Amino acid sequence: MHQHLSQNAETKQEKVLFIPLSTIDDFPDHPFQVKNDAEMQKLMTSIQIEGVLSPLIVRQKENGRYELISGHRRKYACQSLDLEQVPVIVRDFSREEAVIAMVDSNLQRERILPSEKAYAYRMKMEAMKHQGQRTDLTCAPMEHKSMGEKTRDVIAAELGESREQVRRYIRLTCLIPELLEMVDREKIGFRPAVELSYLTEEEQWYLSETIKSEEATPSLSQAIRMKRHSQQGTLDIDRIFHILTEQKANQVEKVKISMDKLEDFFPRGTPPKKVEEVILKLLEHYFHQRSSKIRGRDER
Repeated sequence: MHQHLSQNAETKQEKVLFIPLSTIDDFPDHPFQVKNDAEMQKLMTSIQIEGVLSPLIVRQKENGRYELISGHRRKYACQSLDLEQVPVIVRDFSREEAVIAMVDSNLQRERILPSEKAYAYRMKMEAMKHQGQRTDLTCAPMEHKSMGEKTRDVIAAELGESREQVRRYIRLTCLIPELLEMVDREKIGFRPAVELSYLTEEEQWYLSETIKSEEATPSLSQAIRMKRHSQQGTLDIDRIFHILTEQKANQVEKVKISMDKLEDFFPRGTPPKKVEEVILKLLEHYFHQRSSKIRGRDER
């Protein structure tokens, strides 16, 4: 039997219930990451002191379990604290309404990764399209159609993005996971990543391996050239290597040392950046000593 909790939600004719945490499933293909970071630790501390102040939003599934729409971070925190029950508001949402509500609630976060936006925009667009000609759902599709608007235009207006920017984000979902992760880490720029999304999966794998081996990432112009070669059927691993390793206009000449030559001096798996720092410090020490010896001979 569910325990009722009276809160402000009562004024909206919504009852807050306490239900077992074990009966709540995550939203399928939830595009937003839940991390055990400093913010999560703050949330857990808050829940320990004050409890869950904002109820989770769920919908009931046909098998009697619940599907989480809003509150994945709160659920994670409660699980970490071994709480057995949590406050929820149960809403009678269709699949499409649930997707739209899930996306909209999570887009309020301060920091959102490009990959999160990409899959969230895509999920919302597909959900709005699936609503078809029903007029009783969230996005009022018949009204949109009568205005000659496309789903992407509606999403762009709601999110404060341009239609083209929404299209670009959705294109990122065509990237293989390795390349998309590089976009999240800002190793690959957003605009180059959009162009790279037109490469075939095999070509993207070749590119990913070349980026790792050569420690170089494509500029926008290089990404556009790769896309053009891909469309012409002339993009292979050799051409990817040639394009990626060419000297860019703003790129200074580099000296490369094979890791095989350094493995006796650095533990396996040492990050290249750390290797570079150590080598530079040693060179600085070497030239300082060398200068001191030269000055000493001159003073004799």
